[in-house]
Amino acid sequence: MNTSILRACFFSVVFSVCLGSVSGQTITTADTFFSSVSEKYSNLKDYSAQIRIKSIASQKTDSMSGRVQFKKPDLLRIDFSEPADQTIVFNGSLLTIYLPSYNVVLNQSVEKSSGSSGASIATPQGLSLIKRYYTIAYETGPAPVPLEENSEEQVVVLSLSRRSTTEMFRTIRLMITPETSLIRRIDAMTIAGDQIVFDFTGYALNQGILDNRFEYDSPPSANMFNNFLFTE
Repeated sequence: MNTSILRACFFSVVFSVCLGSVSGQTITTADTFFSSVSEKYSNLKDYSAQIRIKSIASQKTDSMSGRVQFKKPDLLRIDFSEPADQTIVFNGSLLTIYLPSYNVVLNQSVEKSSGSSGASIATPQGLSLIKRYYTIAYETGPAPVPLEENSEEQVVVLSLSRRSTTEMFRTIRLMITPETSLIRRIDAMTIAGDQIVFDFTGYALNQGILDNRFEYDSPPSANMFNNFLFTE
């Protein structure tokens, strides 16, 4: 089983739910700009977006793409088109990942009081914890820059560095579309030296997503593994 894919699946939950817990003023300091983004997201009842996840580990690259749906306070679902039919659902207390290529369902219970690392970030207080445990700065300044080399798309880039060695990511680069205050890309480096890149496009905001969208019925033939994050 590809561990980098599993890490990317889990980190996608961590960050996508974080997006729904964040919060809009003018650009001054990096902290103020971060707070403006947080305010934008805190005012959202729900959103959906196209998501692409790229995991780079040990000179091997894996990628996934699909549609993410989030509803406050902490409901999340990702339906993947690549790999086809792969699914991630988080209902606030249980993370479920369906891997159709292995006919496996992975379940992980989440402790809401488990600190600032791991799945505990996937709460309405997620970005508040990130702000508490990471320093925030502009990467080059408050002016928008190209999303990547030769790109016409402009973003404001924030650079986050962990304050302690207990955080799951060493560094995080947040790339934010200035016109919308929506996060366009997250580029994170894990403590193991793996790079995880999340791209978000095609946002649809406050669509009235129903709670039952975040209920998941596992395929009856699938093999079930519980608490997989803590199983060797």
